[in-house]
Amino acid sequence: MSSFKFSRDVLLAFALVALVALVYTRFPEFASVKSLSGVFNDTSILIILALGQMAVILTRCIDLSMASNLALVGMCTAMLNAAIPALPIPLLVVIAMLLGALLGCINGLLVWKLDIPPIVVTLGTLTIFRGIIFLISDGQWVNAHEMSPAFKALPRAHFLGLPVLSWFAIVSILGMFVLLTRTAQGRALYAVGGHPNAAVYTGINVGRTRFNAFVLSGALSGVAGYLWVSRYAVAYVDIAAGFELDVVAACVIGGISIAGGIGSVAGAVLGALFLGVIKNALPVVNISPFWQQAISGSAIIIAVIFNARSERRVGRIILKKAEQV
Repeated sequence: MSSFKFSRDVLLAFALVALVALVYTRFPEFASVKSLSGVFNDTSILIILALGQMAVILTRCIDLSMASNLALVGMCTAMLNAAIPALPIPLLVVIAMLLGALLGCINGLLVWKLDIPPIVVTLGTLTIFRGIIFLISDGQWVNAHEMSPAFKALPRAHFLGLPVLSWFAIVSILGMFVLLTRTAQGRALYAVGGHPNAAVYTGINVGRTRFNAFVLSGALSGVAGYLWVSRYAVAYVDIAAGFELDVVAACVIGGISIAGGIGSVAGAVLGALFLGVIKNALPVVNISPFWQQAISGSAIIIAVIFNARSERRVGRIILKKAEQV
């Protein structure tokens, strides 16, 4: 299984390099360090959300409410900053994380305690969260002049040569890597997705593990909500509308199996970067936005086909080993 992950990640990395090289032939400046670091920074929020979505998908669930969670938390933090400009920004970030985790907790409880299919739960909360945004804001925008300078400055500030927004993504990557490879909770996520019935016999609480995955997904969505609103200096009802599809696409392209139990942090990051390069590079070489969507969609279909064939191949190997025993 680990060799499959490794080969898939390496193949995706080569595809990403090939894509950058292809754009380089038309626009050499795109391959500069400054340009590529800009692409990473632009993709940072997608990376953060893809890591949260990965945790949920590993358990055979899905969270379609992440973008709505982001929008609701973003609106709440923007309104809070407008009302209390002196509120410390680090405290505001913590509030955003906790509020996002609370929204994720709602999803997790509905899936765990009421045994409602995750896709149904998150489709419902997707709409509910958007409705709450309209109710608390009365449909009004929070614009840049209503936000404090410190609120807008954090994602743009630089630390060790990189924007703080990029550092949020890097810390999320490292944190998720440690969680999945060095903790019992990370092993439980893979076990629940790989074989829920067997996980029960090893003492893993399947419902609680899925609940924890939704809370993690919500917390990352909350942080992303603050980062999105502060970076673009505007908050409104339709923030990040449809962005949940990009998040799922990044996971699928990165080799995270919708059937659960298979995926890596490197794959999720590479999948997000692949979409980030497409969105940033194709306009530079004068390719129509409609072709951008077609290319992204084609990449998703190819990734799903590749995942399905690889998983069947792994399954046959397991069966052969069982027969030999």
